Amino acid sequence: MSYKPIIIVAGEPNSIFFEIFFKSITKNKFISPLIIIGSSKLLIKQMKILGFNFKINLINESYSRINSLDNKKINIIDVNYNFKIPFEKISKKSNSYIAECFKLALRMMKKNRYLKLINGPIAKKSFLNDKFLGITEYIAKKTKRKNVVMLIYNKKLSVSPITTHLPLKEVHKNITITKIINHIKLITAFYKKSLKKNPSIAITGLNPHCESNYKSSEEDKIIKPAINKLKKKKYKVSGPFAADTIFIKEQSKKYDVIVGMYHDQVLTPVKTLFGFDAINITLGLPFIRISPDHGPNTSMLGKNFSNPQSLTAALKFLDK
Repeated sequence: MSYKPIIIVAGEPNSIFFEIFFKSITKNKFISPLIIIGSSKLLIKQMKILGFNFKINLINESYSRINSLDNKKINIIDVNYNFKIPFEKISKKSNSYIAECFKLALRMMKKNRYLKLINGPIAKKSFLNDKFLGITEYIAKKTKRKNVVMLIYNKKLSVSPITTHLPLKEVHKNITITKIINHIKLITAFYKKSLKKNPSIAITGLNPHCESNYKSSEEDKIIKPAINKLKKKKYKVSGPFAADTIFIKEQSKKYDVIVGMYHDQVLTPVKTLFGFDAINITLGLPFIRISPDHGPNTSMLGKNFSNPQSLTAALKFLDK
Protein backbone atom coordinates (compact mmCIF):
# COMPACT_ATOMS: atom_id res chain seq x y z
CA MET A 1 0.00 0.00 0.00
CA SER A 2 1.38 3.41 -1.00
CA TYR A 3 0.93 6.53 1.10
CA LYS A 4 0.66 10.04 -0.25
CA PRO A 5 3.83 12.06 0.38
CA ILE A 6 4.03 14.98 2.76
CA ILE A 7 5.56 17.97 0.99
CA ILE A 8 7.67 20.11 3.34
CA VAL A 9 8.71 23.65 2.42
CA ALA A 10 11.82 24.26 4.48
CA GLY A 11 10.93 27.93 5.01
CA GLU A 12 13.36 30.52 6.35
CA PRO A 13 16.90 29.12 5.82
CA ASN A 14 18.20 30.91 8.91
CA SER A 15 15.77 29.27 11.30
CA ILE A 16 15.68 26.21 13.53
CA PHE A 17 13.66 24.23 10.98
CA PHE A 18 16.29 21.74 9.83
CA GLU A 19 17.30 21.12 13.44
CA ILE A 20 13.77 20.22 14.53
CA PHE A 21 13.27 18.17 11.35
CA PHE A 22 16.37 16.10 12.12
CA LYS A 23 15.15 15.57 15.69
CA SER A 24 11.66 14.58 14.53
CA ILE A 25 12.86 11.90 12.12
CA THR A 26 15.44 10.62 14.61
CA LYS A 27 12.86 9.87 17.30
CA ASN A 28 9.88 8.91 15.09
CA LYS A 29 9.15 6.66 12.13
CA PHE A 30 6.76 8.02 9.52
CA ILE A 31 4.90 5.92 6.96
CA SER A 32 4.13 8.70 4.46
CA PRO A 33 7.15 9.67 2.33
CA LEU A 34 8.59 13.01 3.47
CA ILE A 35 9.82 15.32 0.72
CA ILE A 36 11.75 18.46 1.64
CA ILE A 37 11.76 21.42 -0.76
CA GLY A 38 14.80 23.53 0.02
CA SER A 39 18.55 23.86 -0.26
CA SER A 40 20.27 20.47 -0.11
CA LYS A 41 23.62 22.20 0.39
CA LEU A 42 22.35 24.13 3.42
CA LEU A 43 20.66 21.05 4.85
CA ILE A 44 23.91 19.05 4.64
CA LYS A 45 26.00 21.85 6.17
CA GLN A 46 23.61 22.38 9.09
CA MET A 47 23.24 18.63 9.59
CA LYS A 48 26.99 18.20 10.08
CA ILE A 49 27.26 21.14 12.48
CA LEU A 50 24.32 19.87 14.54
CA GLY A 51 25.77 16.36 14.73
CA PHE A 52 23.23 14.38 12.69
CA ASN A 53 24.03 11.86 9.98
CA PHE A 54 21.43 11.07 7.32
CA LYS A 55 21.82 9.98 3.73
CA ILE A 56 20.33 12.27 1.10
CA ASN A 57 18.08 11.29 -1.81
CA LEU A 58 17.99 14.07 -4.42
CA ILE A 59 14.85 13.96 -6.55
CA ASN A 60 13.11 16.42 -8.86
CA GLU A 61 9.60 17.78 -9.15
CA SER A 62 8.65 15.40 -11.96
CA TYR A 63 9.93 12.26 -10.23
CA SER A 64 7.56 9.59 -11.58
CA ARG A 65 7.61 7.22 -8.60
CA ILE A 66 6.87 9.79 -5.91
CA ASN A 67 4.35 7.57 -4.10
CA SER A 68 6.87 4.74 -3.82
CA LEU A 69 9.47 6.75 -1.91
CA ASP A 70 10.41 5.77 1.64
CA ASN A 71 12.14 7.60 4.48
CA LYS A 72 15.35 5.60 4.64
CA LYS A 73 17.02 8.72 3.27
CA ILE A 74 16.04 12.38 3.39
CA ASN A 75 14.18 13.00 0.14
CA ILE A 76 14.84 16.54 -1.07
CA ILE A 77 14.02 18.62 -4.12
CA ASP A 78 16.88 21.09 -4.32
CA VAL A 79 16.27 24.84 -4.55
CA ASN A 80 19.39 26.94 -4.94
CA TYR A 81 20.30 29.24 -2.07
CA ASN A 82 23.60 31.13 -1.83
CA PHE A 83 25.04 31.52 1.64
CA LYS A 84 28.44 32.21 3.19
CA ILE A 85 27.95 30.42 6.51
CA PRO A 86 25.28 27.82 7.46
CA PHE A 87 23.66 30.07 10.07
CA GLU A 88 23.24 33.72 9.10
CA LYS A 89 21.05 36.60 10.21
CA ILE A 90 17.59 36.80 8.69
CA SER A 91 17.38 39.29 5.85
CA LYS A 92 15.54 39.84 2.59
CA LYS A 93 18.33 37.87 0.92
CA SER A 94 16.30 34.69 1.40
CA ASN A 95 13.00 36.07 0.03
CA SER A 96 13.38 34.83 -3.55
CA TYR A 97 14.53 31.42 -2.27
CA ILE A 98 11.47 31.03 0.01
CA ALA A 99 9.15 32.22 -2.78
CA GLU A 100 10.63 29.66 -5.17
CA CYS A 101 10.16 26.88 -2.59
CA PHE A 102 6.48 27.81 -2.19
CA LYS A 103 6.01 28.14 -5.96
CA LEU A 104 7.39 24.67 -6.57
CA ALA A 105 5.38 23.14 -3.70
CA LEU A 106 2.10 24.74 -4.80
CA ARG A 107 2.69 23.57 -8.36
CA MET A 108 3.04 20.03 -7.05
CA MET A 109 -0.06 20.42 -4.89
CA LYS A 110 -2.05 21.61 -7.89
CA LYS A 111 -1.05 18.55 -9.91
CA ASN A 112 -2.05 16.24 -7.08
CA ARG A 113 -4.32 17.86 -4.49
CA TYR A 114 -4.17 14.79 -2.26
CA LEU A 115 -0.60 15.61 -1.31
CA LYS A 116 -0.16 17.19 2.13
CA LEU A 117 1.80 20.37 2.84
CA ILE A 118 3.88 21.53 5.79
CA ASN A 119 5.90 24.72 5.77
CA GLY A 120 8.71 25.58 8.11
CA PRO A 121 8.73 28.90 9.99
CA ILE A 122 8.91 32.13 8.00
CA ALA A 123 10.14 35.55 9.13
CA LYS A 124 6.91 37.30 8.16
CA LYS A 125 8.18 40.88 8.42
CA SER A 126 11.06 40.16 6.07
CA PHE A 127 9.35 37.83 3.60
CA LEU A 128 5.82 39.27 3.34
CA ASN A 129 7.00 42.89 3.20
CA ASP A 130 3.59 44.19 4.40
CA LYS A 131 1.82 42.67 1.37
CA PHE A 132 0.04 39.97 3.40
CA LEU A 133 -1.04 39.67 7.04
CA GLY A 134 0.54 36.21 7.36
CA ILE A 135 1.55 33.03 5.54
CA THR A 136 -2.06 31.81 5.77
CA GLU A 137 -3.14 34.80 3.68
CA TYR A 138 -0.12 34.42 1.37
CA ILE A 139 -1.02 30.82 0.49
CA ALA A 140 -4.72 31.72 0.18
CA LYS A 141 -3.82 34.35 -2.42
CA LYS A 142 -1.56 31.96 -4.32
CA THR A 143 -4.32 29.32 -4.42
CA LYS A 144 -7.06 31.89 -5.19
CA ARG A 145 -9.06 31.13 -2.03
CA LYS A 146 -10.93 33.97 -0.32
CA ASN A 147 -12.26 32.24 2.79
CA VAL A 148 -9.59 30.55 4.87
CA VAL A 149 -9.36 29.84 8.58
CA MET A 150 -6.43 29.51 10.97
CA LEU A 151 -7.03 26.59 13.33
CA ILE A 152 -4.49 25.98 16.10
CA TYR A 153 -5.17 22.32 16.70
CA ASN A 154 -4.65 20.25 19.81
CA LYS A 155 -6.63 17.05 20.33
CA LYS A 156 -7.76 18.27 23.76
CA LEU A 157 -8.69 21.81 22.78
CA SER A 158 -8.23 23.82 19.59
CA VAL A 159 -8.58 27.55 19.02
CA SER A 160 -9.23 29.77 16.03
CA PRO A 161 -9.17 33.58 15.66
CA ILE A 162 -11.72 35.32 13.42
CA THR A 163 -9.04 37.90 12.55
CA THR A 164 -5.37 36.96 12.42
CA HIS A 165 -2.40 39.34 12.26
CA LEU A 166 -4.29 42.62 12.51
CA PRO A 167 -3.44 45.56 14.80
CA LEU A 168 -5.95 45.64 17.66
CA LYS A 169 -7.34 48.98 16.48
CA GLU A 170 -8.43 47.30 13.22
CA VAL A 171 -10.07 44.20 14.71
CA HIS A 172 -13.58 45.56 15.32
CA LYS A 173 -13.75 46.80 11.72
CA ASN A 174 -13.09 43.32 10.38
CA ILE A 175 -15.69 41.31 12.29
CA THR A 176 -18.95 40.61 10.47
CA ILE A 177 -21.87 38.21 10.86
CA THR A 178 -21.02 36.56 7.51
CA LYS A 179 -17.35 36.15 8.47
CA ILE A 180 -18.21 34.41 11.76
CA ILE A 181 -20.72 32.09 10.06
CA ASN A 182 -18.28 31.10 7.29
CA HIS A 183 -15.57 30.57 9.91
CA ILE A 184 -17.70 28.11 11.91
CA LYS A 185 -18.80 26.31 8.75
CA LEU A 186 -15.19 25.64 7.69
CA ILE A 187 -14.17 24.42 11.15
CA THR A 188 -17.19 22.11 11.42
CA ALA A 189 -16.64 20.70 7.93
CA PHE A 190 -12.99 19.98 8.73
CA TYR A 191 -13.80 18.19 11.98
CA LYS A 192 -16.50 16.10 10.32
CA LYS A 193 -14.35 15.11 7.33
CA SER A 194 -10.91 14.69 8.90
CA LEU A 195 -11.74 13.81 12.50
CA LYS A 196 -15.18 12.20 12.08
CA LYS A 197 -16.63 14.45 14.75
CA ASN A 198 -19.28 17.17 14.95
CA PRO A 199 -17.42 19.74 17.07
CA SER A 200 -18.77 21.75 19.98
CA ILE A 201 -17.61 25.33 19.50
CA ALA A 202 -17.46 28.19 22.00
CA ILE A 203 -17.35 31.74 20.65
CA THR A 204 -15.89 34.60 22.67
CA GLY A 205 -17.00 38.20 22.75
CA LEU A 206 -14.75 41.05 21.69
CA ASN A 207 -15.05 43.38 24.68
CA PRO A 208 -13.90 42.58 28.25
CA HIS A 209 -16.57 40.44 29.94
CA CYS A 210 -18.66 40.82 26.75
CA GLU A 211 -19.64 44.26 28.06
CA SER A 212 -19.40 47.70 26.59
CA ASN A 213 -19.82 51.25 27.82
CA TYR A 214 -21.64 52.30 24.68
CA LYS A 215 -25.13 51.40 23.47
CA SER A 216 -24.36 49.20 20.49
CA SER A 217 -21.57 46.68 21.13
CA GLU A 218 -20.07 44.16 18.70
CA GLU A 219 -21.60 41.42 20.85
CA ASP A 220 -25.11 42.81 20.25
CA LYS A 221 -24.64 43.90 16.63
CA ILE A 222 -22.58 41.03 15.24
CA ILE A 223 -21.58 38.13 17.49
CA LYS A 224 -24.96 37.22 19.04
CA PRO A 225 -26.83 37.44 15.70
CA ALA A 226 -24.18 35.21 14.07
CA ILE A 227 -24.51 32.64 16.87
CA ASN A 228 -28.30 32.66 16.59
CA LYS A 229 -28.16 32.07 12.84
CA LEU A 230 -25.69 29.21 13.29
CA LYS A 231 -27.88 27.59 15.95
CA LYS A 232 -30.87 27.72 13.59
CA LYS A 233 -28.75 25.78 11.08
CA LYS A 234 -27.99 23.18 13.78
CA TYR A 235 -24.32 24.07 14.34
CA LYS A 236 -23.09 23.24 17.85
CA VAL A 237 -22.12 26.74 18.93
CA SER A 238 -22.39 28.58 22.24
CA GLY A 239 -21.59 32.08 23.43
CA PRO A 240 -20.54 34.76 23.43
CA PHE A 241 -18.27 34.02 26.39
CA ALA A 242 -15.90 36.34 28.23
CA ALA A 243 -12.40 35.50 27.03
CA ASP A 244 -10.95 35.74 30.55
CA THR A 245 -13.00 32.78 31.87
CA ILE A 246 -13.74 30.49 28.91
CA PHE A 247 -10.31 28.85 29.20
CA ILE A 248 -10.86 27.81 32.82
CA LYS A 249 -10.77 24.02 32.80
CA GLU A 250 -14.36 23.47 33.91
CA GLN A 251 -15.54 25.70 31.08
CA SER A 252 -13.18 24.77 28.26
CA LYS A 253 -13.51 20.98 28.69
CA LYS A 254 -17.06 21.21 27.31
CA TYR A 255 -15.75 22.30 23.90
CA ASP A 256 -13.58 21.04 21.05
CA VAL A 257 -12.80 24.52 19.71
CA ILE A 258 -12.80 28.04 21.12
CA VAL A 259 -13.19 30.74 18.48
CA GLY A 260 -11.98 34.21 19.43
CA MET A 261 -12.24 37.56 17.73
CA TYR A 262 -8.52 38.27 17.41
CA HIS A 263 -5.17 36.49 17.34
CA ASP A 264 -3.74 36.75 20.87
CA GLN A 265 -7.16 36.44 22.52
CA VAL A 266 -7.03 32.68 21.89
CA LEU A 267 -3.41 31.90 20.96
CA THR A 268 -1.95 33.17 24.23
CA PRO A 269 -4.01 30.84 26.47
CA VAL A 270 -3.66 27.78 24.21
CA LYS A 271 0.14 28.17 24.13
CA THR A 272 0.13 28.58 27.90
CA LEU A 273 -1.87 25.35 28.22
CA PHE A 274 -0.05 23.19 25.67
CA GLY A 275 3.27 24.86 24.82
CA PHE A 276 4.57 23.49 21.53
CA ASP A 277 2.01 20.68 21.43
CA ALA A 278 -0.20 22.37 18.84
CA ILE A 279 -0.20 22.76 15.07
CA ASN A 280 -1.40 25.55 12.80
CA ILE A 281 -3.83 24.14 10.19
CA THR A 282 -5.15 26.28 7.35
CA LEU A 283 -8.74 25.38 6.47
CA GLY A 284 -10.38 26.33 3.18
CA LEU A 285 -7.48 25.47 0.86
CA PRO A 286 -7.72 22.75 -1.81
CA PHE A 287 -5.33 20.67 0.33
CA ILE A 288 -4.34 20.32 3.99
CA ARG A 289 -1.62 22.77 5.00
CA ILE A 290 0.04 22.72 8.41
CA SER A 291 2.71 24.88 9.97
CA PRO A 292 4.48 24.18 13.28
CA ASP A 293 3.18 26.65 15.82
CA HIS A 294 6.35 28.70 16.33
CA GLY A 295 8.56 31.11 14.42
CA PRO A 296 12.19 30.97 13.20
CA ASN A 297 13.50 31.22 16.81
CA THR A 298 16.76 32.86 15.77
CA SER A 299 17.96 33.16 19.37
CA MET A 300 18.38 29.36 19.36
CA LEU A 301 19.91 29.13 15.89
CA GLY A 302 22.63 26.49 15.69
CA LYS A 303 22.52 25.70 19.42
CA ASN A 304 20.74 22.33 19.09
CA PHE A 305 18.37 23.04 21.99
CA SER A 306 15.11 23.60 20.08
CA ASN A 307 12.00 21.57 20.84
CA PRO A 308 10.66 19.59 17.81
CA GLN A 309 7.29 18.80 19.41
CA SER A 310 5.15 21.00 17.15
CA LEU A 311 6.73 19.73 13.91
CA THR A 312 6.47 16.14 15.17
CA ALA A 313 2.79 16.70 15.93
CA ALA A 314 2.26 18.12 12.41
CA LEU A 315 3.97 15.13 10.79
CA LYS A 316 2.02 12.64 12.90
CA PHE A 317 -1.27 14.36 12.08
CA LEU A 318 -0.63 14.00 8.33
CA ASP A 319 1.02 10.58 8.49
CA LYS A 320 -1.94 8.54 7.29
